[in-house]
Amino acid sequence: MWYFVVPEVVFGQDALSHLAELKGKTAFIVTDKNIVNLGLIDKVKEQLAQAGIQATIFDEVEPDPSLQTVQKGVALVNQYGPDLIVAVGGGSVMDAAKAMRVEYERPDIKAEEINPFISDLGLGAKCKLVCIATTSGTGAEATFVVVLTDTADQRKLSLINREIVPDIAIVDPEMARAMPPQITADTGIDALTHAIEGYTCAWKNDFADGLCIRAIQLVFRYLPRAVRNGDDMEAREKMHNAACMAGIGFVNALTAMAHAAGHSLGAVFHTPHGRAVGLFLPYTIEFIGEVREELWAEIAYAIKLEVPQGKTAAAILAQTIRELAREIHQPVSLKEAGIPLDSFNKAMERLIDNVMADGSLIVSARIPNVAETERFFNYTYEGKSIDF
Repeated sequence: MWYFVVPEVVFGQDALSHLAELKGKTAFIVTDKNIVNLGLIDKVKEQLAQAGIQATIFDEVEPDPSLQTVQKGVALVNQYGPDLIVAVGGGSVMDAAKAMRVEYERPDIKAEEINPFISDLGLGAKCKLVCIATTSGTGAEATFVVVLTDTADQRKLSLINREIVPDIAIVDPEMARAMPPQITADTGIDALTHAIEGYTCAWKNDFADGLCIRAIQLVFRYLPRAVRNGDDMEAREKMHNAACMAGIGFVNALTAMAHAAGHSLGAVFHTPHGRAVGLFLPYTIEFIGEVREELWAEIAYAIKLEVPQGKTAAAILAQTIRELAREIHQPVSLKEAGIPLDSFNKAMERLIDNVMADGSLIVSARIPNVAETERFFNYTYEGKSIDF
């Protein structure tokens, strides 16, 4: 038995106006200072005001949100007692808001204790959670995953429970218009990684597959356009939809080795999440190789790639992803990502330990041992295609 869990999704131009139809008296807006400076919170407050909802703002969420930031937010949520928690931002903001919501409604459960085996959380009794995406990458507005950083242990916590899915996801491309090219690229390659891993992991399923394969097609077609011209609203809308679809797809199947490696890299070197997982994606496709050759071929067919005789679909797809990365100015090796060799070598044991402990690795179609993981990291540092 399986579950396919999604929020109510409101998408397209002017989707933000759905806020004016919500019920409640008070809203606690979770965001970051950059989103406030862009004026996006004013748009949200304006729509909430039309519904007679007063709002207060918590704008202290940082990239890779820490447990400490969540606790600071929880203290304010408890003080304010809102009917709605409204997350406005990228994946970091939405993850922090999900964790705050759990502790607000269930003070007996700490954020770091969220796991798949807690049942009957009873969320919704105190408030609803509305997630408004301002980046086109994580799909966090539609997922029941929370990624938090334990700064003391230098590791990321991937926390999952299907009951923590937002009640409403608002996918309005206008909210993503202000993304600069670098963030558009970082988040877009994240969406691609979600979709490809969701389509090929050990827990792939029929319900997630359709969303994943369509998201892959949309990313290849529209991501370069969105990076080149942020005011290309067709590209913005298609990428915003793709990110949400990939989010729904992967969370109902799960991610795999590229995310395990990306989480590890991000925890140690603070590489932006999308850039990290996207960098590892072609290498993991090569590593998994023939175990999923039929599925690599299906993806290649969906994006109209030719697989010449004597070549594998895995190799062609990996190379095509590297070409896409170069087109949108993403690094294709850890060296290109600016990680110093001496720091990399010193961190190797920690990088390996993080990967081996990461839950995403469990559903990889091929799971590396410790020696293979070290070799994998060395190959990705140099930009060498995986041949083992």
